Amino acid sequence: MNYSFEAELKIIVGNPFVFVPEEILKSIFEQAGRSKGPIPVCGRLNDKEYTQTLVKYSGAWRLYVNMVMLKNSPKRIGEKVRVDIEFDPKERTEAIHPKLQKALEENSEAKKIFENLSPSRQKEIKRYINHLKTETAVDKNVERAINFLLGKERFVGRAQP
Repeated sequence: MNYSFEAELKIIVGNPFVFVPEEILKSIFEQAGRSKGPIPVCGRLNDKEYTQTLVKYSGAWRLYVNMVMLKNSPKRIGEKVRVDIEFDPKERTEAIHPKLQKALEENSEAKKIFENLSPSRQKEIKRYINHLKTETAVDKNVERAINFLLGKERFVGRAQP
């Protein structure tokens, strides 16, 4: 079920967001079968399609608005936006890049550590490598990911696991 509302664009810790009205949240939670953890949603923001996740942060549920969803969103704080939103039941898995898979198969220690990471951390690593544009960048970052897993360096802005 699709819901529409207008909201003021706000910002917290450098991240633009809107609050979703409570009655809409309740309905989305019912459809999702839960009211904890990230809730996948999709819709339109000012008539531009988006796929996003509702997240509870600092005691409140928020729909974060990135610059893909709204151009220059950090500079538009205070602006009213039109939001269409609905629960998105589609599976959101991130495939593992073949080069990362091969590197993990070749390093059992790194593979074990990777498999023990939270699903969201695994997804973050896979997504980062999957979205690199050149094979050189993939090769370099697969090596960095393995070193990160082995505690030798930072990766995607994170300290070692």
